[in-house]
Amino acid sequence: MNGVTGRMGTNQHLVRSILAIREQGGLQLPDGARLWPHPILVGRNETKLRELAAAHGITRYSTNLAACLDDPANLIYFDAQTTSQRAPTLRAAILAGKHVYCEKPVADTLPDAIALTKLARERGVRHGVVQDKLFLPGIRKLKRLIDSGFFGRIFSVRGEFGYWVFEGDLQAAQRPSWNYRGEEGGGIVMDMLSHWRYVLDHTFGPVKRVSCLSATHIPQRWDEAGNPYVCTAEDAAYACFELEGGIVAQMNSSWAVRVYRDELLAIQVDGTHGSAVAGLRDCRTQHRANTPKPVWNPDIPNPVDFFAGWQDVPDNQVFENAFKVQWEMFLRHVELGTPFPHDLLEGAKGVQLAELALASGREGRWMDVPKLEV
Repeated sequence: MNGVTGRMGTNQHLVRSILAIREQGGLQLPDGARLWPHPILVGRNETKLRELAAAHGITRYSTNLAACLDDPANLIYFDAQTTSQRAPTLRAAILAGKHVYCEKPVADTLPDAIALTKLARERGVRHGVVQDKLFLPGIRKLKRLIDSGFFGRIFSVRGEFGYWVFEGDLQAAQRPSWNYRGEEGGGIVMDMLSHWRYVLDHTFGPVKRVSCLSATHIPQRWDEAGNPYVCTAEDAAYACFELEGGIVAQMNSSWAVRVYRDELLAIQVDGTHGSAVAGLRDCRTQHRANTPKPVWNPDIPNPVDFFAGWQDVPDNQVFENAFKVQWEMFLRHVELGTPFPHDLLEGAKGVQLAELALASGREGRWMDVPKLEV
């Protein structure tokens, strides 16, 4: 596990996924056996690795990635490093015959992402990309509504994602400084449109076209050492998509917005028969029979409580951590060969959409999203 000393790597991948699987006694397999993941933590800072391993009772850690890849006992390579470091190490792992699983984006550029996909296929290793938002309770409830026909014909999707990331002067920033440096692979377009590609593709329909305006609203921030620096990557993206079936989707992503909604992510879906608003965990619906009939009149106080006409979608099941669910899928994929649709090609599609979105902003026009085949 390379790069798990960072916040996301530690919390979601190590503690709430791999260690959680161990705490439950391993991953149950169909024949009654249990698969027991045995991680080795890899990184550049030996002190951080040693402290993280000690905090969680892990016996293996190393700063020598090459030696770890040479060790036949290590069957899977996982990468949660910064984006700029990912492609070279994934390539090395594939050439070493390891199955690979990684965070997104899978690479800085589409050619690199495609090359990784081709290499993994040629070498016959199993490969996967983290697409965690598909496994969030709110999105799974939304997909349940779609599969049941609740919406009728869906015609629009509108999403708001983001929060205020402190600049680092008055209060410490809650995201690393490289996120705001383009030369280090930062920028919200590559980060978040890689997410929106798989959310849109797998929930509503394939993306056909994209138009995106990005901006750097906060031009200066302060790094982890308290030093000011110029932001060379965008911190907000305002994107519009045309999906197959005539659905129009809009997704605003920002690290420079103050939240006035129930959750950091809110997606509203409108259809002929009903609407829904989904967040990370919750989902609420309004059927056409329960839709109020407002009349525009700015001269009187609003007589309608618009929030009162929405109903919660029940859980009806226990939702486990989204990262853990996908980790278990990938481990089964490696051990049993069970299907795993979230492969490196799916990751390359996210890079493709992000690159087209950036080009759209530069050129001021819609960009077609061609079908990606490798």
